[in-house]
Amino acid sequence: MAEGASRILFVGINYAPEPTGIAPYTAGMASGLARRGHDVRVVTGYPHYPWWEVPEGYAGRRMREQVDGVPVERRRHHLPGDHGTLRRAAMEVDFGVRSTFTRWGRPDVVVAVSPAMIAARMTVARARAARIPVVTWVQDIYTLGLVETGGSARQQGVVRAVERGLLQASTRAVVIHDRFRSRLVQDLAVTTPIDVVRNWSHVEGADDPDRRATRASLGWADDDVVVLHAGNMGAKQGLENVVDASRLASDRRSRVRFVLLGGGNQAESLRRRDPNDRLQIVDPLPDGEFERALGAADVLLVNELPGLTEMSVPSKLTTYYATGLPVLAAVGPASTTALEVGLSGGGVVVPAGDPAALLGAAESLGSDPGRAAALGAAGGEFRRRHLTEAAALDAFEQTLSRAVGA
Repeated sequence: MAEGASRILFVGINYAPEPTGIAPYTAGMASGLARRGHDVRVVTGYPHYPWWEVPEGYAGRRMREQVDGVPVERRRHHLPGDHGTLRRAAMEVDFGVRSTFTRWGRPDVVVAVSPAMIAARMTVARARAARIPVVTWVQDIYTLGLVETGGSARQQGVVRAVERGLLQASTRAVVIHDRFRSRLVQDLAVTTPIDVVRNWSHVEGADDPDRRATRASLGWADDDVVVLHAGNMGAKQGLENVVDASRLASDRRSRVRFVLLGGGNQAESLRRRDPNDRLQIVDPLPDGEFERALGAADVLLVNELPGLTEMSVPSKLTTYYATGLPVLAAVGPASTTALEVGLSGGGVVVPAGDPAALLGAAESLGSDPGRAAALGAAGGEFRRRHLTEAAALDAFEQTLSRAVGA
């Protein structure tokens, strides 16, 4: 181990080879710290997201492997048949128990990744009992999510208590946006030191020498204006709005084609909602094909349920900015996502839950290639300045050093 390096243990339910969500960031941070000379280990679950099933090649109840130079210890956990709050909580508890009773060795610092919040709370409790400094890395704020999606007062109270307890018991916390830090301090009265480490763009734009052939392979016509949403299809994405916009496009004989690429618990209901010739739903694609599909689109879409403001920063934004394409965000005007798109200058914001506004903005971008190119270039420049892996690693190393020193 290099001089000045630390023994670091990451504990979190999501990890590579999961292609979307928080897994690429946890895996990227672990492998990046290992390349810098730290002794890094990971305790995680079996890959399951966004497919909600374990892929072939991952058998048994536990396994060990090397992923990008990092030793990874996996524990198979319960996967819910449906994705309601209680079922998801049961999954988190199951992983929390299994990871807590895994041998940790003697790390200098533990990183607990939330989600999963309940499992992270159990990780922090064990670390504190063993007098090991622990950093909680917050990718989503559960309390705000429950408020914004209409959880009952009782549910909100329970989740608030667990989430605040998780952070108060941590040596330090890391959040992915300044607005997250403000909300944790103001709404949850968290007094633990909180650092901001921005997620970075972990997908490089594909250099596709035959973009036209890629479009043809996906069934896209040369004159289609392809508006692509990549990633999870869950409740908070509110993708019924996109289906309704596609129906308007079909009725108008618009050139806009809406494409939903990925998986999730809402995928099948979206397929059944209103099939039409201006909507296409594509299963998750492997690396390489995924990047080419992104680059072959014309506009990249972020869509959120009306009313969401603070609960998360879509990880897809960092990926989108790598493509040089404009972003179209159908989100609340006061949302963190709207703020991010505005800061980057890389896209256009329209109201959440307004199919006509979504279609109108897509048609406008499709008819003005100069404006679309300028927006895409601005997003790329924002990524180069603020969303690099090196900047994230530097900031995270400082947080870990402060935790170990504390």
